[in-house]
Amino acid sequence: MIKVEPTPQEIKEQRIYSQWGLTDEEYRMIAEDILGRLPNYTETGLFSVMWSEHCSYKNSKPVLRKFPTSGPQVLQGPGEGAGIVDIGDGQAVVFKAESHNHPSAVEPYEGAATGVGGIIRDIFSMGARPIAILDSLRFGELDNERTKYLLEEVVAGISGYGNCIGIPTVGGEVQFDACYEGNPLVNAMCVGLIDHKDIQKGQAKGVGNAIMYVGAKTGRDGIHGATFASEEFVEGEEQQRSAVQVGDPFMEKLLLEACLELILDHSDILVGIQDMGAAGLVSSSSEMASKAGSGLKLYLDDVPQRETGMTPYEMMLSESQERMLICVEQGHEAEVVALFAKYELDAVSIGEVTDDGLYRLYHHGEEVANLPVDALAEDAPTYHKERQEPARIQEFAALSDFVPTIEDAAETLLALLQQPTIASKKSIYETYDSQVRTNTVVPPGSDAAVLRIRGTEKALAMTTDCNSRYLYLNPEVGGQIAVAEAARNIVASGGKPLAITDCLNYGSPDKPEGFWELWTSADGISEACRVLDTPVISGNVSLYNETNGKAIYPTPMIGMVGLIEKLAHITTQEFKQAGDFIYVIGETKADFNGSEIQKLQLGKIEGKLMDFDLATEKAVQNIVLQAIQAGLLASAHDSAEGGLAVALAESAFKNELGIDVSVDVPKEWLFSETQSRFIVSVSPENQTAFETLAGGLAQYIGKVTADGQLKMATQADEITIDTHVAKRLWEEAIPCLMK
Repeated sequence: MIKVEPTPQEIKEQRIYSQWGLTDEEYRMIAEDILGRLPNYTETGLFSVMWSEHCSYKNSKPVLRKFPTSGPQVLQGPGEGAGIVDIGDGQAVVFKAESHNHPSAVEPYEGAATGVGGIIRDIFSMGARPIAILDSLRFGELDNERTKYLLEEVVAGISGYGNCIGIPTVGGEVQFDACYEGNPLVNAMCVGLIDHKDIQKGQAKGVGNAIMYVGAKTGRDGIHGATFASEEFVEGEEQQRSAVQVGDPFMEKLLLEACLELILDHSDILVGIQDMGAAGLVSSSSEMASKAGSGLKLYLDDVPQRETGMTPYEMMLSESQERMLICVEQGHEAEVVALFAKYELDAVSIGEVTDDGLYRLYHHGEEVANLPVDALAEDAPTYHKERQEPARIQEFAALSDFVPTIEDAAETLLALLQQPTIASKKSIYETYDSQVRTNTVVPPGSDAAVLRIRGTEKALAMTTDCNSRYLYLNPEVGGQIAVAEAARNIVASGGKPLAITDCLNYGSPDKPEGFWELWTSADGISEACRVLDTPVISGNVSLYNETNGKAIYPTPMIGMVGLIEKLAHITTQEFKQAGDFIYVIGETKADFNGSEIQKLQLGKIEGKLMDFDLATEKAVQNIVLQAIQAGLLASAHDSAEGGLAVALAESAFKNELGIDVSVDVPKEWLFSETQSRFIVSVSPENQTAFETLAGGLAQYIGKVTADGQLKMATQADEITIDTHVAKRLWEEAIPCLMK
């Protein structure tokens, strides 16, 4: 039975466009200002996905303009498949992060797997070979079956895809808070390596040049995925499973190798290449033409299809995975077909470049769409949404600062080590292959992952970070801290931070409080990026992360890459040998609002966020990096969730060493989360040189011991815990909760 599509008149009268996320005013603009006629069913569908927040950034463009995006190291900033940063010697690092939150809430395995697949395509579409995957995950509390199921399936999806395609998953973070219960966050980051000469752009130019479709066939999966990603969840409604795509990592591996061969060996005929990601064929084709200032004709009968009777609307909006669009010089199509045939992949000419700025689609010999290409790709309306500070911010400002009550500091430390956000994520990352391709020098489990760059003395450090609790208390300062913590992790590994990518995960921008959170946290992120010299080179925005009207914490995940100049500078967090001296770099204060210990004792977070100073942060990071580059540090670890006590314990765990330290603070301050602090260890022969370099910023607190006991003395109290016992509880916490 052939479905009859509604007529342009019926679309208008029945307001069918509103079900696809277009407002009455947007529909009026399309019909009256752009086309001068009513759009047909296919055209309305094209506009609905291209004008969705996910594709057009119509609510977030004014926010994204705040970010610093350039610097001497930046070769490609936002606007292409991924950003690119120079690392010297004609080489560059390519990286980007994407969210796949809504699909993962509905179909966690496929949602996570296709999130990984999509971000990998963004990297090789630039001409880079993907070398590493990282993730950043958020779930509700692990006290219910649904959350356990989501965690298990998401992790299986990430490892299933990454392990099969042969790209190591080397790092990431997982945090747990009740606000993510209905709306988990699944953010994936991919890092690639490229030679400057091989950098590609997603563009379709040169009249008569061929538009070729390569990769898997098009099916009906993922239709309206972009619109689905731009709306809130309501419990009880049948979620759009059809909007979730299905991935095939083996197909993607073939596509990756075929595309890289095309780029490296046939660059003379390749004009442009782009991933068919969100909004599939329509976004890739219209964006490639719009960026080049050209037009396109596409012949949809030629699109490889895996289902019968597909309509133009379905073909254009499908988000079937493992597909790329390329533009090649006219007359060289057979060369491309032959190359992809070697990999048993479709490569079909489906259209040509024109010079009229029009986007025209043909099906069964009829023109089924005729639009200005810029109207789809560039001219979506931009909204300056209303902003209003949430009432909680003033309420928090009026509260007196939280001070924990501690009877037994040893018991408190053991309880904190078993909090899921702090507890070992070993049971999660052990399912990932972090060593495939054999370049991983520092696998998951330290502050940042490190991969060597073959044939050089250099390495890359990479991390994903964000403490969303801090942003809930103060989005601006919390945004600064998210960038600073990522940079601390890079520095602790021996790297100089280069640039960031981000996933801006927020609630609805249509609510003034939601937009205020996005707007103000972008101020904080921008300021930190300027001070730390880490421009924003890529990223994505994921809004409408709400369930039943309740939003997640503002969660701008920061993905950062840094350059380690010499392999000898690679540093890890664990103490290396008994007799080494332990120092704290940075000052400790009574900072408990938004902390793990506040959550543990109150069951919630509240209050004003701690003071934070970017100049101090920069100074502390510089000292640590200089000490590492001078060969003075045996280990370095940033002090984050749980404070000094947790950082000291984590540093002792890997080699099951002991510590004997004494800090001149109240016992409660062991769990303070003051920022801009590192725990470092120094061998005795480097003590004088290190103290000279660090000056007053470093305080000697004690030694690494061989007795396997964690001893921490404060002004009026002392903790003694067996390292092995503490480590066992820390490692078993999440597996126990998952049972």
